[in-house]
Amino acid sequence: MTLRPCAREKEIVELLRLGHWPAAASPELRAHVSGCHDCGDLVLVTEAFQKAHERSASAVRLQSPGVLWWRAQLRRQSAAVERINKPVLGAQIFAFAITLLFAVGFVVFQATHGLRWLSWFADQSPSQFSYVDALQSAASGASGWDLLVVISGAIALVLMSGVVVFLASERH
Repeated sequence: MTLRPCAREKEIVELLRLGHWPAAASPELRAHVSGCHDCGDLVLVTEAFQKAHERSASAVRLQSPGVLWWRAQLRRQSAAVERINKPVLGAQIFAFAITLLFAVGFVVFQATHGLRWLSWFADQSPSQFSYVDALQSAASGASGWDLLVVISGAIALVLMSGVVVFLASERH
């Protein structure tokens, strides 16, 4: 093994780099490569690397830039939807908790005061009903109208909670 490079090595490297080895090489240069151990190893290793590079380059199939862009946009939109859905989930849980709390309160109210509200509806006739009387009796604390206000409030709260949950969970 010599420490100095072969004098013909630059010429051989140039032919290998351009891909002209051995077709463009003179018979004298080919004879030199077969006789010179360093130049022979150089040709052997360089050709092996070039063939490996060609095989690996042909095996790699890159996707079109449009597909890559589309996937990136899809990931970005997906992340945005996740960020938006976190507060929506909180609103859904809040609406469900309010509805559940009101239902439990209504059941407790009915358990302590009895289930008299059905008889109240039976006692009322259309000729007796007037809004002025209803407001006066509600203001004076009549138990029948208090029950009507409670039931109306319950129905309104349940309907609003249902609408909030529906609108929050609706997917566009």
